[in-house]
Amino acid sequence: MGDGWDLLTRIKGPRDLDRLGPEQLDQLASEIRSFLVDAVSKTGGHLGPNLGVVELTIALHRVFDSPRDKVLFDTGHQSYVHKLLTGRQDFSKLKSKGGLSGYPSRAESEHDIIENSHASTVLGWADGLAKANQVLGREDHVVAVIGDGALTGGMAWEALNNIAAAKDRPLVIVVNDNERSYAPTIGGLANHLATLRTTDGYERFLARGKDILERTPVVGRPLYETLHGAKKGLKDFIAPQGMFEDLGLKYVGPIDGHDLEAMESALQRAKRFGGPVIIHCLTEKGRGYQPALQDEADRFHAVGKIHPDTGLPIASSGVDWTSVFGEEMVKLGNERPDIVAITAAMLQPVGLEKFAKAFPDRVYDVGIAEQHGAVSAAGLATGGLHPVFAVYATFLNRAFDQVLMDVALHNCGVTFVLDRAGVTGTDGASHNGMWDMSILQCVPNLRIAAPRDADQVRAQLREAVEVEDAPTVVRFSKGAVGPAVAAVGKVGGMDVLRRPAEGTADVLLVSVGALAPMCLEIADLLDKQGISTTVVDPRWVKPVDEALAPLAERHRVVVTVEDNSRAGGVGSAVAQSLRDAGVDIPLRDFGIPARFLDHASRKELLAEIGLTAPDIARQVTGLVSRIDGRMADEPSVEEVARD
Repeated sequence: MGDGWDLLTRIKGPRDLDRLGPEQLDQLASEIRSFLVDAVSKTGGHLGPNLGVVELTIALHRVFDSPRDKVLFDTGHQSYVHKLLTGRQDFSKLKSKGGLSGYPSRAESEHDIIENSHASTVLGWADGLAKANQVLGREDHVVAVIGDGALTGGMAWEALNNIAAAKDRPLVIVVNDNERSYAPTIGGLANHLATLRTTDGYERFLARGKDILERTPVVGRPLYETLHGAKKGLKDFIAPQGMFEDLGLKYVGPIDGHDLEAMESALQRAKRFGGPVIIHCLTEKGRGYQPALQDEADRFHAVGKIHPDTGLPIASSGVDWTSVFGEEMVKLGNERPDIVAITAAMLQPVGLEKFAKAFPDRVYDVGIAEQHGAVSAAGLATGGLHPVFAVYATFLNRAFDQVLMDVALHNCGVTFVLDRAGVTGTDGASHNGMWDMSILQCVPNLRIAAPRDADQVRAQLREAVEVEDAPTVVRFSKGAVGPAVAAVGKVGGMDVLRRPAEGTADVLLVSVGALAPMCLEIADLLDKQGISTTVVDPRWVKPVDEALAPLAERHRVVVTVEDNSRAGGVGSAVAQSLRDAGVDIPLRDFGIPARFLDHASRKELLAEIGLTAPDIARQVTGLVSRIDGRMADEPSVEEVARD
């Protein structure tokens, strides 16, 4: 670390904060922001959210005694400051193999509790931990930090309903309100928080500074009275905070989340209260870094490698899968007025920004509420529209019941577009989109497309939105899309990507989605071993094409390769299809093992799990050799007859 972070380098753990005075704490906050811009610009990562929670995180660790007290972060993309204050200051390999995770990680530190980086779960965790403290008679504290965007998720409100039921169970909830999740937060809750932000009482607080702490019921000395039941009418005169108090939760705020003294005062009093308390603090996403503040789209929510002075990307990785989808959606929107789009608080990340600009009345951001989004899509379809619900593959897991019981059961024509499918790598275990093709296999009538290149994304998206009597899924990878992979023929609905030079082939290689170039490389390696191969891309992997079984019957071995869990994936579906057709030949399925993968690059993870061309070619060669060996050892028909 550089000379500009003198105070930060002295912080080896949270208790080192105790000996710092107000001026030193302000200096530490400045050093942390400088460090984050310098470090994250070199590695990429979640910059904007962390710049916004510097003072908040310092206050949390000064007031609470982690790890005895449990400090929990919802989603976890705002945990970089927490890492720095708990002794993890080597950010040189952030999100890379062998380096720090981009989210809390139990393997890194005893201060990290929740590794799941799916939003809106922290209040459920906090509720459970607070109950455990009560049952076991512990006096430990539980404090949960949740963003205003995550409060749009239904799970958060289910948890609040339970938390509010126990008036004597200590639990501190910090609502980090920066008006944004990825992009500006939308919905009824956002409007309510906006009302709280813009009350005259809070505007006076901002204008007058710390002096007002002594005179307004929002913060400062009267905070104690607020926590201990000041009349709601008086508080509503200052801010209409009844939504939280109607649940039975004590509400404190809004508080300037960048005012360390105000934050510490609120947290100390909430800590002593003895029941559930909500502290509503206002922060500025991207604070202290002008390029982030000028980025209206998402305030540098997540960045790649950038120039620290300008915030501009160092290099472009070329056209990505997401933008191909986004551009085709605009074309479809122009052609079909019945097509509408749905996103779950991720308009820009899933590529719907251009569609939203072209058709602002035909895009619905439901907030972090994938379950509601899926059911709403069923209603849209039943009402005569064709909804396209674009979501990260890992987040569709949350809406499985709705896909099954609301969309599929009712034969609704809804298209789910799954971005970041397969191994995504650097965001760690919870962000790999490796379960979708397994989870969705059991949904009746649902169809799954796995495009291999940009041309197929366009073509299969168009095929998907033509289906009006069943749900369809189009899934694609993260990052740059490779060159087009041409078909040399067709069998049924499948594209043939390679045929043997002459005669019948030994191996039928079933290539799924973006792994097509690798499958062609496997075929080349097998050819060098004297093993001939047919490579097919099913395009639609569910249902299994009826032409696959008769094609497989003309080969000696069937091999499937997919960027999805091997458990219940495409390979399993192909095997079942062959059994049902009475085709009894050896089959090997290659995919992702049923385990959680550590953060690393996609290439490193594929090598680690053996999903590479040399690894697969080696195993297929061995399988064919064993079959040849068994056949050589078996007696001929003539020999059996003589015996």
